[in-house]
Amino acid sequence: MSPLIRSRTIKDLRACIDALATVHACDRYPVDWPADPGRWLTPSNLVQAWVVVEGSDVVGHVGLSQLDAATLEPPLAQAIGTSAGPVGSITRLFVTPQGRGYGHATRLLDVVGKKAADLGIPLVLDVSDDGHAAIALYERAGWQRVASARAEWLNAAGENALLHYYMSPETTRKQHRPDPRLERQR
Repeated sequence: MSPLIRSRTIKDLRACIDALATVHACDRYPVDWPADPGRWLTPSNLVQAWVVVEGSDVVGHVGLSQLDAATLEPPLAQAIGTSAGPVGSITRLFVTPQGRGYGHATRLLDVVGKKAADLGIPLVLDVSDDGHAAIALYERAGWQRVASARAEWLNAAGENALLHYYMSPETTRKQHRPDPRLERQR
C-alpha cells in the first residue's frame, strides 16, 4: 500500500503523538518535549493539519498556522511585502525515521503551499540554525531564506540560538512578478 497524505482528523492525534515521540527521541524535535503534545500539535492558530499514513502508521505530519504579519520579525514582514494581514506559516513538520527518504516532507510542504495559495496568503517558516537536515530540505524545495534573528527560547543554556526565516517558492515568485499595470505602461 502506498503512503497517503490526507487531512489530519481527531482520530489521528494519538498516532501523531506517538510519531512525534519517535522523532523527539531520534532528533530532539521538538527541543523540549511539550507537557501536552496533543495541544502542541494543535496550536490555537492552526488552520489545518495533514498526515502521511503508511498502512495504519502515521509517518509524517505538517500544519498550516495563520499569523498576522504585524507579529512577524520586521525583516520577514519586509521580505514578504506586508506589515499587516494574514500570513501562513508551516508548523509541526516532521517525518519519522521509518518514513524518511521517500519525499514525504517535500510532499507535505507542497500540500501546505497549495492550501496557502488557495487562501491567497503568503507562506513562511522558521527553522533553528542547528536544523541542518531541515534547512537542506527547504532549500532543495526552493524555499528562500530572507532573514535570520536570535531566539532566546531555543537554548536553555542562555545562549541565543539563530533562527532562520524562509519564504515559500510561490511567495517568492509573487514577490518578483512584475505588476501588470506597469507592464502596460511601457
